[in-house]
Order: sequence, then structure tokens, then C-alpha cells
Amino acid sequence: MIKEVFFLKIKFSNYKLKDFNKLINKRGLFLFPSGPGLSTIKNNKKYCNALQQADVNFFDSGYFVLLLRYLKNIKVNKFSGYLFIKYFLEYLKKNKIKVLSIDPNKIISTSVEKLLLKKIINKKLLINYIAPIYDKYEIIDIKLLKIIKRTKPRFVLINIAGGTQEILGLYLKKNLNYKPTILCTGAAITFFTGDQAPISSFLDNIYLGWFTRILYNPKLFLLRYVKTFKLIFILQKNKITFK
Repeated sequence: MIKEVFFLKIKFSNYKLKDFNKLINKRGLFLFPSGPGLSTIKNNKKYCNALQQADVNFFDSGYFVLLLRYLKNIKVNKFSGYLFIKYFLEYLKKNKIKVLSIDPNKIISTSVEKLLLKKIINKKLLINYIAPIYDKYEIIDIKLLKIIKRTKPRFVLINIAGGTQEILGLYLKKNLNYKPTILCTGAAITFFTGDQAPISSFLDNIYLGWFTRILYNPKLFLLRYVKTFKLIFILQKNKITFK
């Protein structure tokens, strides 16, 4: 079985669901690159650098998985942010673990807080932080660093937009004085709070999460996914290796 795929100096790890219990005990920067994100990889150097320095890059994008299969004859397992969050929530039910949630706005923060408190139970184990509007090319957040250094959560859950969350995650990894697990799962948790499209495990398994998001909010997602056609040409022009 293929364990790792290397693309533009980025290492993608080919994990299966059965690996979750092992993964959840690892520490470092966990990224779940989306199809729209990967389609910008040649132009967005900060984003590309974050992926290159991540501890784990998952095959979150079903589109990327299919392109690898049909363009490069490389078969890997899709392990989406949706799936990871689903099992992460079950993990929180059984373990008293401190979590810091970084959210894009007050509405999402409130929804995430309600969901996590159902799982964590003890409010002392949850810290919510509403992110400012970052300059995605040069992220600095001293306030957030101070909060994390003081509270030392085991998990830092970043729920902000792709393309920014990865750069923020790397910033935290480089500037914290200890090593938590930094999960850049973006909007995945909002599928469970009800703030996003009603994606199910079935739709995620058959690679139709993107289509559901377009139906739910075409103005926001249609153009974003149309732009992912760029990824076809990027894959065709660049060497991909595996082991």
C-alpha cells in the first residue's frame, strides 16, 4: 500500500479511518488541503510553504484523490476533514481534553461552543477565540499566542477559511513554546453545527460534499469549485512520487 505521496515538495500521508486512534495521539500541524486550495498552490507561496512544513497532510479532497488515480495511476484513501471531525467529537466524549477553538465570527463561535460543550461537558476545558481578519500573506496574532501559551490546550482547532488557516497553523507551530495538535479542518465542524450545508457520511464517502455545498450556497461555492480545474494542469506538469 502507498504510504506517502510527494507533490511539489509536499508530503501527503495515506491514512485510513482505522488509523484514527494512532493519529489522535500525534502532535503537530495537521492540514486538510481542499481542491480549491490546491488549485492555488503555484501562486500562493505562503500556502504552499505551510503544506510543505506540516506534520501531516491528509487527502481531504476527493477531487485530488480522483485526479491522482486517473492522471497518475496513484490510488490513495480519502480522509476528509469532515470524517476526522466526526471521530474527533466521539473522542472528546470519552476523554477530558482541553480544546481551543478558533472561529471566524461570533455566530459560528456560539454554535461551535454549544456543540463542543455537549461533548467535552466541562466548560473549563473549552476556550473559544474569534479570529480577527488576517492578512493571509503575513499572519501575526500576539493575543492568540498569549492565550494558547497561558492555557496550553491539547488541541487547537482552527475553523476559519482555507488558504488562511494553514498559514495561521504554521505561525502557531513556529511560535508556541510547547507542541499541541493543531487541526486545520476549516468549515468541517460547521457541518455538525448546522451552519453549513447538510453533508452526511454517505455524501462524503461518495465524494459529493462539494456538490452539496454548491447547492446550499451557489453564489459562494460555484466559482470556487470551477477554479479547481487548474489543478488538472498543475498535476500534469509536475512530477509526483510515492513510497
